[in-house]
Amino acid sequence: MNHRIIARLDIKGPNLVKGIHLEGLRVLGSPEEFAEHYYKNGADELFYQDVVASLYERNSLDDIITRTAKMAFIPLTVGGGLRSIDDINRVLRAGADKVAINTAAINNHKFIEEAVKVFGSSTIVVAIEVIKHGDKYLAYTDNGREYTGVDAIEWAKKVEELGAGEICLTSVDMEGTGLGFDYNLMRNVSTSVSVPVIAHGGASSKEDIKKVINDCKADAVALASVLHYDYVKKNTKPLLTKTEGNFEFLRKNSVFKKINPVSLNEIKQYLNEKGVRCRYIVGNTNEY
Repeated sequence: MNHRIIARLDIKGPNLVKGIHLEGLRVLGSPEEFAEHYYKNGADELFYQDVVASLYERNSLDDIITRTAKMAFIPLTVGGGLRSIDDINRVLRAGADKVAINTAAINNHKFIEEAVKVFGSSTIVVAIEVIKHGDKYLAYTDNGREYTGVDAIEWAKKVEELGAGEICLTSVDMEGTGLGFDYNLMRNVSTSVSVPVIAHGGASSKEDIKKVINDCKADAVALASVLHYDYVKKNTKPLLTKTEGNFEFLRKNSVFKKINPVSLNEIKQYLNEKGVRCRYIVGNTNEY
């Protein structure tokens, strides 16, 4: 089995943003520009998340989705603010291949079953955002803002039972910190369900990625900071083409010090050298 490396792009308005613990969002540039770069450099999938969609009860990525789908011919998952079958249908028609639901799924379990019935399990990803309380892992909604009291591991089992085809598992505690994944959380969920689990939140190096796949049995890894900062560092074109948003971080040419930026090709070559199967690109040839 080839393990997937997914480029995760959090979007607020027209901008690609990145924060820590899903908060303190800093503008990095155009999501389509980053997405095209990742597509050309070996990403297996793209994951767009509207980080304020649930807060404002809407998803407004349709134009970005359509433009991305026209230039990136790999699976595109879209999440944020999807609360109805009509919402899902709209983003799929715009060009998405899969959707990620969280808030609406926890609020109404039947929504998962209904969505699977209409679109098929392979189209439905359930996002589980987790914050640790003592020795318990609890699921949150609204991009990690809203407490639910729901046990995250039991919720993952229920998600599988309801028919979802995949789980995107985010440790809010570790997200954006560069301190590594919450390996205990990832292992507990991955070994409790049979559907694929995407590990997200905390990666700072190639070694972190290998560990979460080998030790925690993650089927895929969604990466943001390590990829985004690598692109920003190496990109010679000006990224500051828009005026709205918090650009101060980018203007200062800052990189969070605990993050070790690395490219998709470097990650995939390293994983293959270490015996972790994944597709990677050498020149213009796909290698398996």
